[in-house]
Amino acid sequence: MKTQLTLCISGTLLLVGMSGCEKTPERPMNVVYILADDLGYGDVGCYGQQIIKTPNIDRLAERGVVFTSAYCQQAVSAATRASLLTGWCPDRTRVWDLKTLIRSQNPDVVTLPQLFKEGGYTVAGIGKIYDPRSVDKQADALSWSQPFMNYEEYLNEKYEKPVMSHYQDKETRQLYYKYRKKAEEQGLQKKNLIEKYIQEYVKPTVECAPVPDNAYTDGAVADGAVKFLAKYKSDKPFFLAVGFKKPHLPFCAPEKYWKLYQRENMPLAAYRKRALNSPAFAYHNCGELQSYSDIPPLISFSDIDNVKIPDEKARELIHGYYACISYMDAQVGKVLDALKDSGELENTIIVLWGDHGWHLGDHGLWNKHTNFEHATHVPMLIIDPSARGKRRVTAPVEFLSIYPTVCDLAGMPKPANLDGESLARIVKGEKNAKVIKPYAASQYPRVGKMGYSLRDSRYRYTVWVDWRNRKLDVEKILGEELYDYEKDPNETVNVAGDPQYAAALKQMKEYWGEYKKVRIDGM
Repeated sequence: MKTQLTLCISGTLLLVGMSGCEKTPERPMNVVYILADDLGYGDVGCYGQQIIKTPNIDRLAERGVVFTSAYCQQAVSAATRASLLTGWCPDRTRVWDLKTLIRSQNPDVVTLPQLFKEGGYTVAGIGKIYDPRSVDKQADALSWSQPFMNYEEYLNEKYEKPVMSHYQDKETRQLYYKYRKKAEEQGLQKKNLIEKYIQEYVKPTVECAPVPDNAYTDGAVADGAVKFLAKYKSDKPFFLAVGFKKPHLPFCAPEKYWKLYQRENMPLAAYRKRALNSPAFAYHNCGELQSYSDIPPLISFSDIDNVKIPDEKARELIHGYYACISYMDAQVGKVLDALKDSGELENTIIVLWGDHGWHLGDHGLWNKHTNFEHATHVPMLIIDPSARGKRRVTAPVEFLSIYPTVCDLAGMPKPANLDGESLARIVKGEKNAKVIKPYAASQYPRVGKMGYSLRDSRYRYTVWVDWRNRKLDVEKILGEELYDYEKDPNETVNVAGDPQYAAALKQMKEYWGEYKKVRIDGM
């Protein structure tokens, strides 16, 4: 009887016929994965932002770890999401653009949600998780244990579906149908050609409409996630991925979120020129922004100045960006409240991240698509309810760490071939736990070039190498950049050629040598 009692207390064995001693194994922790599109690190209150209102993300930050120096692998949606969700760097996934299918290059890769599905979890998703251009029409069918949820089912039935997936303004809707009719009158029949014609005339960057949250996509996404959490009844743990599309362009948000801010208070970028001594190919011409119908021709200046738009329009865009962040934050709040109401909050690991940052006129740049700080520096929060307490980790980390970290926190065996280091011991607050690698890496391609960017606690070193026809020649260096964020946080001067920075350049080149050995030569 003594032996039986010992086994019962330890919980290591279930013995039939032992009245009062049966114990079911503790259910593994759930995972809720929350994604935001184009959300930069400096655009959230818990990261020190003084203007943008993000009360729900901020309250989430009170419960866990805020990584203040997290960096994406590539500042474009499809590539960075493919990397994070496979645990492989872009050169390994071979997804560097917005059209390559992840599984066309990696048919046997096990994605993070797929791993949890195969490990016995109910895995569900809604919204933008992968970029839809990089997966099948089921948002990567192998990743989900149930059909990927269609957010359109949760749009407010009192309103028509947003035209062009974004707009609810009546005037915009009328113009849309006006130009659709004109396109058809001109003999255009294919849907993509009709849409392309319409968007030459009707594709505003902003919209402020007096509509409820769920008249737009993100409100519907939140409602779908809330319904899943309210109705979930199973002994199996769940993995729920919730992908919000804001604050991505166009900046469409309900009027109440616009009213949180005053246009005249919108801050313009402190430095709107190209960095001195920097290579021209490190920049772009803001093509994403210029695809909108209300953007005036961008003004080009000298070889130092980049492209600019009028201050009045810049403030309108920034106002819209802020409104969309607050709108998205409110949807995060709905999901967190539903998780609490379900009784699962204390048994759920929560990860929140923005897929990459966003330029708001700094360097004369808008959108992402660079290796600069505003494009690569991202928010990343990880909450483990078993490790209480708000903490901030300032060491540079990469998105590649999310996959192994979530696995370790949930007790899920992880693949042996992941590229990132686990941060689980840090999240749990274990004594002497620290980030091993002293830098975080990002990369971005240009025509015939690949720029690799390494960021340590003070410097960013970017090296541009030959990449013609997507064949890498790391020995052929086409340009170098070095920025000192302690003395030059706005990246105004490339000091790679400055003798005073010889020691710093030498150290960063040593990191580059290590990176090449592990992630390029070791492929």
